Amino acid sequence: MLGICRGRRKFLAASLTLLCIPAVTWLYLFAGSFEDGKPVSLSPLESQAHSPRYTASSQRERESLEVRVREVEEENRALRRQLSLAQGRAPAPRRGNHSKTYSMEEGTGDSENLRAGIVAGNSSECGQQPVVEKCETIHVAIVCAGYNASRDVVTLVKSVLFHRRNPLHFHLIADSIAEQILATLFRTWMVPAVRVDFYNADELKSEVSWIPNKHYSGIYGLMKLVLTKTLPANLERVIVLDTDITFATDIAELWAVFHKFKGQQVLGLVENQSDWYLGNLWKNHRPWPALGRGYNTGVILLLLDKLRKMKWEQMWRLTAERELMGMLSTSLADQDIFNAVIKQNPFLVYQLPCFWNVQLSDHTRSEQCYRDVSDLKVIHWNSPKKLRVKNKHVEFFRNLYLTFLEYDGNLLRRELFGCPSEADVNSENLQKQLSELDEDDLCYEFRRERFTVHRTHLYFLHYEYEPASDSTDVTLVAQLSMDRLQMLEAICKHWEGPISLALYLSDAEAQQFLRYAQGSEVLMGRHNVAYHIVYKEGQFYPVNLLRNVAMKHVGTPYMFLSDIDFLPMYGLYEYLRKSVIQLDLANTKKAMIVPAFETLRYRLSFPKSKAELLSMLDMGTLFTFRYHVWTKGHAPTNFAKWRTATTPYRVEWEADFEPYVVVRRDCPEYDRRFVGFGWNKVAHIMELDAQEYEFIVLPNAYMIHMPHAPSFDITKFRSNKQYRICLKTLKEEFQQDMSRRYGFAALKYLTAENNS
Repeated sequence: MLGICRGRRKFLAASLTLLCIPAVTWLYLFAGSFEDGKPVSLSPLESQAHSPRYTASSQRERESLEVRVREVEEENRALRRQLSLAQGRAPAPRRGNHSKTYSMEEGTGDSENLRAGIVAGNSSECGQQPVVEKCETIHVAIVCAGYNASRDVVTLVKSVLFHRRNPLHFHLIADSIAEQILATLFRTWMVPAVRVDFYNADELKSEVSWIPNKHYSGIYGLMKLVLTKTLPANLERVIVLDTDITFATDIAELWAVFHKFKGQQVLGLVENQSDWYLGNLWKNHRPWPALGRGYNTGVILLLLDKLRKMKWEQMWRLTAERELMGMLSTSLADQDIFNAVIKQNPFLVYQLPCFWNVQLSDHTRSEQCYRDVSDLKVIHWNSPKKLRVKNKHVEFFRNLYLTFLEYDGNLLRRELFGCPSEADVNSENLQKQLSELDEDDLCYEFRRERFTVHRTHLYFLHYEYEPASDSTDVTLVAQLSMDRLQMLEAICKHWEGPISLALYLSDAEAQQFLRYAQGSEVLMGRHNVAYHIVYKEGQFYPVNLLRNVAMKHVGTPYMFLSDIDFLPMYGLYEYLRKSVIQLDLANTKKAMIVPAFETLRYRLSFPKSKAELLSMLDMGTLFTFRYHVWTKGHAPTNFAKWRTATTPYRVEWEADFEPYVVVRRDCPEYDRRFVGFGWNKVAHIMELDAQEYEFIVLPNAYMIHMPHAPSFDITKFRSNKQYRICLKTLKEEFQQDMSRRYGFAALKYLTAENNS
């Protein structure tokens, strides 16, 4: 309040001064225009007309008065300009691609002047700081490659979205892995007023591959050098960010700094906060040439249009070639080359205040960039040690980073107030579908779930697998939530082949899962397990959506459609691959059934053969799956025949049949209308039958369901009558859809349902 009041007093004083100055000026001039009680004319014509005694003395007085008038008028204009800027209305020259930029002051490029000119507090309304037009689009470029960097980009983007008040356009220079992950993420995130374009990083490798580089970022750490060539020719300016950046303020504040560039300044950079470029870190330490301490390239403002006119490509290439003759390789990737260019051409750089890139590596001077929390703008985890760096405030910085890491990304889908978003076909179709639903329908929430777009992060952990060359490879497909996480290690021990898993988690749970996986020797030892995070939204468990996500990203010709609470028999992976050949799955529509059993014991000596399993069945240690509560689900498998079978045998579809099957990758998806508990697998098996798949039981395959606490959804099914009514309604609607799609043949499902 005190600051606001002081600001108002200053504003009032400036206003009164502005009003008084013209009057005072003219009183002064009027008084000064009398000499000995006689008026003195300021005009030569008037002077000559009315004063024939025109003298050299009166000429000097007239000139003196004219000089004073000009001085007072200049002071008047300066005060008027200052008052206008204080109100945030001073127009600046048009720059960039979309709109105008407004600025409180003209920058000099000097960091101390900038520190004085830009308000320290992020939320202060009284300080002098640049303002960007409300709906101006801010362009951000990020180089991203691989699985880990993709996760880092998500956290960076969250911090930007959290503070932003402007439309954003992300330009992602990505390899094929990062593009697949981030394209899916942004498409399912559906954040208003955010556009994303991708540029193939692999196609740019030849531009920089000739540069030897020792930095851990590898070849991708050099690609910021070629942004003038990579980004669209009509893009005039862009903010370039490393993936290990966290924003603590609105990125528009940084975008507005472009207005401060003068003359030939085309690069906005923060001074390097370590002694690296001073060359005194250890004996024989020989860094690349740099201006003083050099500059850090984790945050860069690029004036692309001017850089292109300066022939930036030739400039950095010639510098790199010359320096590599003595240095042999870069140590800090693009940063070394940027600094070598700046050393030769200091006029290119505009020095940003250091709070725009607070560098948290060991032994940095970053503490000089801030005095309290309000000083922070951008935090840069630019050490290979990342969150484990030595800094007396590292706990605070780590907590700030973790806030965005675990922040619910769904909350960032908010519309920008007063900035209409560009028309999005997917969003419009979704709104149309939702508007057609009857909100008074007692099953409205069930129906709505079918159209919910869940934010999806594919390949959350590193994945590396090439399918077997004999085209018999099989991927185990399953879905799970946090309460089934303990099954992962056991499944990995039982199934050595590739696995595709969809995990239904919140943002915070995703980070718990990451820590769990990274702490597990079993999981970290497996690179052929694909973890796809589907983020929580709504009140139902979207079981069939999860299955579809896991199925869609299978890379092998065949899939074993399982559930996370089943352990496959040892050696099942190899057995299924042999069965694929034996039953000619490549050329026939077959679904191979793996018979399902269960135990009520949490500690089970897992049977290592069919004979051992039959013995446990006879002793009552094992049972056929759901024998006591849902016999119809697996009875058509014909367990009596299976006991003595030595060759595969065919079974017929029956009502409510829901076996676990191995099918080709091109099989139908699961129906998304079924959520939570009930009929989700039944509907899928029914559709396989409608498409004339043969059901073949494998005589020497089995899987065992492990006991666990009841899920939340089955509890709702058992306790909520309306839940069961809605499930019955959805079943009937599904069967009607089947009749429309498959005609007369689908009538048998209706008949079977009525007889069951």
